[in-house]
Amino acid sequence: MTTNRMEAFSDGVIAIIITIMVLELRVPHEAGLSALRPLVPVLLSYVLSFIYLGIYWNNHHHLLHAVDHVDGRILWANLHLLFWLSLVPFVTAWMGENHFARVPVAIYGVVLLAASIAYYILTRALIALHGRTSTLATAVGKDFKGQLSTAIYAVGIPLSLLRSWLGFSLYVLVAIMWLVPDRRIERTLVE
Repeated sequence: MTTNRMEAFSDGVIAIIITIMVLELRVPHEAGLSALRPLVPVLLSYVLSFIYLGIYWNNHHHLLHAVDHVDGRILWANLHLLFWLSLVPFVTAWMGENHFARVPVAIYGVVLLAASIAYYILTRALIALHGRTSTLATAVGKDFKGQLSTAIYAVGIPLSLLRSWLGFSLYVLVAIMWLVPDRRIERTLVE
């Protein structure tokens, strides 16, 4: 089967996840700027999670444009990724509402780690289907950036339990690493 249906479904799920996140933002009952001060952690959590979802959406889009078909194993691997991404609104709200307390920040990291692993599994399933000499396999290569991200999450989780700002800073670092779009697939598709 082609990738069209899987891509459309994934786009819809990610759009719903972002919508759920924004609906969790509560409007202050006061009109002054001081009313926004207690919402700063909530807004920062939202911004970081929005960026992460945007990164996954962008990379997922590129991933599927480097292949021409999928099978049942890939559909399940994709659902596995979407499951972890669907938890982002919950952990985002929990972390923001509790002003970056240690346990919510650590659990936020667990979800990021699990999504990273799920994305890796999806990528490997696609490469297995299309072959080690496929366009996707060539573009992804050893995926140093993906492996580094996963390692940073794994370090950030226990650091969050010591000092929440340490883990949170590492999560921000990974987001910054990925803000520059991953051009490996684009370059390979053009060649």
